[in-house]
Parts: sequence; C-alpha cells; structure tokens
Amino acid sequence: MLSGNIPLPISGVVLGGIEGVKRRLANSQIEARIAAIKDALNYGERGLELVIQALKDESRPLQRCAYQLLRDRTEPQVKQVIKAYKPWNLTERFQTYSGYNYTHVSTFANRRVREFNAQIAEFGIPDPTIYALRCNFEELELLLQIAESINVENFSIEALIIGGKSRYDNDFGSSFVVNTLLTAKNRLRNLKALFIGDMHIGEWEISRIQQSNISPILEAFPNLKILQVRGGRDLEFTPVRHESLKALIIETGGLSRETIADIYTLELPTLEHLELWLGSAVYGGNSSIQDLSKIFSSQLFPHLIYLGLRNSEYTDAIALALVKSLVLENIRILDLSMGTLTDGGLQVLLNYSAIRHLDILNVSENFLTYNPIDKKLLPPIYSLFYQPNIPGLWENVLDKPVRVQLIANNQKRERKNDYSEDYLFDEDDEGTVTIAFIATVLSLYKI
Repeated sequence: MLSGNIPLPISGVVLGGIEGVKRRLANSQIEARIAAIKDALNYGERGLELVIQALKDESRPLQRCAYQLLRDRTEPQVKQVIKAYKPWNLTERFQTYSGYNYTHVSTFANRRVREFNAQIAEFGIPDPTIYALRCNFEELELLLQIAESINVENFSIEALIIGGKSRYDNDFGSSFVVNTLLTAKNRLRNLKALFIGDMHIGEWEISRIQQSNISPILEAFPNLKILQVRGGRDLEFTPVRHESLKALIIETGGLSRETIADIYTLELPTLEHLELWLGSAVYGGNSSIQDLSKIFSSQLFPHLIYLGLRNSEYTDAIALALVKSLVLENIRILDLSMGTLTDGGLQVLLNYSAIRHLDILNVSENFLTYNPIDKKLLPPIYSLFYQPNIPGLWENVLDKPVRVQLIANNQKRERKNDYSEDYLFDEDDEGTVTIAFIATVLSLYKI
C-alpha cells in the first residue's frame, strides 16, 4: 500500500483533466456544471475555450458564471467575445420617456421608426429588420387594406407601432386595434414586435388611455417577441400560453392589482424582459408590495434577464423586498427608475451582496439626494463615472474595474402629485444637459 504522502490536487485540478471537465459539463445538475466551468480555467487554452463556449449555453446560471470568469481577462479573444456578448439589448428602454415631451417613440425593437405615408403605402417598408412602422387607428385600416391587395410574401412588417387619438376620444379603446389586427393576422405573419398606444401627452394622457383584453393578440401572433402596451385603464389579460414572447412592457400611470394578477396567469416560458410601470393610486395604481410577491419568487418567469418595476410610489419597499428574495440572483438588469427611491432604499440595495450579479442598476428619476452614493455607501465592486467639469465633485472616485453599471440620472427634487417632474439638472439653449449634483454613467456597456 502506498504511503499517505500523495499530494492533493492543486488549484482545483481534478482527476480526469480537461476530459473530466467536459464530462462534468454534460451533467444534468447545474451545480456540477458550474463547478466544472470554474475548474476549466486550470487547463490553459482548452479550458478557456470551454468557458467561452459556455456563454452560449442554454442555462442562464452557467452563462452568468462564464461571463463572471471572463470579464476581467485580458486575452484578445476573450475581450472580443465579452464585447459581443449582450444577453439583453433593449437599451432603448433607458431613454427618457417621450410622452411628456410631446413626441412619439423614435426607436422600437431596436429599429428606427418610420411614419406611415403615401410612399410606404405604395412601396412598403424599405427594410423591416431596420425600420419599425408607426400608424394611427385610421391608417391601420388603410395599411391592412393595402396589405390585402399585395402578395403576402412581399408584405413584411416585423415591428408595428399603433398610436392615434380619435378612436380613443370616441371611447373605442384598444379593442378596435385588437380586433383589426386579429382579422389581419394572416397578412402580418412576420410580426415580431407590437406597441399599442403610442400617444404623447398632447394627444392623450397616459392615465386616460383606454385599453382592453390583450391576450387575443398573443393567441393570434405566435412569432411575437415584444409586446408593449401604454395605458392601464381597462387593461386585462386572460390566461394564454405563448412560446416566443421575450419582452412584456406595460406603461401606465396606474397599474391595478387586478391587471398584475392577470399577468400572473400568462404562461411565458421564454420571457426575458418584464417591465411594469406601477403608477399612482390617484390614477388606478392600487397595487402594493404583496401584489408583486410572485415576481420576487423567481419561479413565475425563471428566465428573466431584465426586471423593471418603474414609476412606483413604493420603490423603497420594492428595494427591501428584493434583497429578501432570490430574484437578484438571476436577473442581469434591475430598473427602478421613475420612482420614489430614497437614499435609504438605495443603501439597502448596495449593501446586499447579490447586487454584484447585476450588469446594470438603473435608479434614474427618483428622489436621491445630490450625493447619495459616496464612498461610505459604495461597495468596492463598483465604479462610477462623473462629470469632470464640475469642480470638487467625486474627488476620490473609485478606480476599480466596472462590475455593475449604475445609472442615476435626473433626480427629482420633491414629490409631485401631478406627475410633473422637477429634476436636478438644467438644459441650456442648445439642449445640452448639465448634471449638477449626481454621478452619471456615460456608457451602458462594459469598458
């Protein structure tokens, strides 16, 4: 018998070598696969290649582990794949809400928006992968009439935005839109993204936009990836399963607890982006933290990458509930913007270790003070960007690699009951925003 002087494996190297790592990566248990991918880096270039390949794995936890292992490495091939790796690409959702600027959306589903006009009516959209089409209610009818006279294969709309005002004035609500789209489902078989209710405040206030049951849309368009709805009045969903939907975005001035309960009845196994504007009780937003419990459980939509609980009257309570839940262990982007988050609520988040799993934390348009995120509150895993032209601001900014990108733009001075907003910034005559007191992220991507 050999003596007991056999050395133990060093630095996690285990029996079986790189082939053993590959076998463990084929294990059905995610814990074993994560342990294997962590060991892979002990085997040089071959192990590094396994970690890079894991970025494309179907398992989100394994993807996350691979990303965390790679993001600080300096090899050229690693830098290239990290730069290209974007598990979530709807950065358009960080744009300032256009409705109060008397404008419509200019970007939707990563496409530039084109207004319906005579040229489009005659020749169609130049490239449906680059452009989204916007029309009002009456134009929608005309658009579909034109589509009926054209060969379906030559009529391709992938992203459609429906605004308009007159039908809402006549209390038609979005049921007209839903029914019209249902009759044209065969002509819109390529539809991948749909936005119902793109109206700005000069046309109709968000709290007064009347919606209807939207589930028939999900039933009629199985290829839909993005569904965005503006307006919570009479908004409802009935139970339906949709295999393809990646993003559900509900913008309201007041989202009822009944509508939130409706959303829980939807079976959306591939949903990655859930964005709810909770709104004010004054405008029908009667939900409470208890109504969000199923979201915090991480079991309802287990593949979420982005969670947005925006425009809320109880953002501090949301922050506290998040740190008691498992949801931060799974998502990559947390968006609590347009709410009522205070310094105390932000500190609760920053003190929670799981916050380091995030790529982006958006706390813009809240009630943070001019200097809420100083070195005393800031864990060493963060870096902040700042405006260098403001003397004395952030003199000792942490010089650490970026881990979590923190966005804290346009903080509000005081609570307003009418949704008017008073921000801590000024805009000069040329439209250049000068941040007066807060740190601002200058880039949404890793450096």
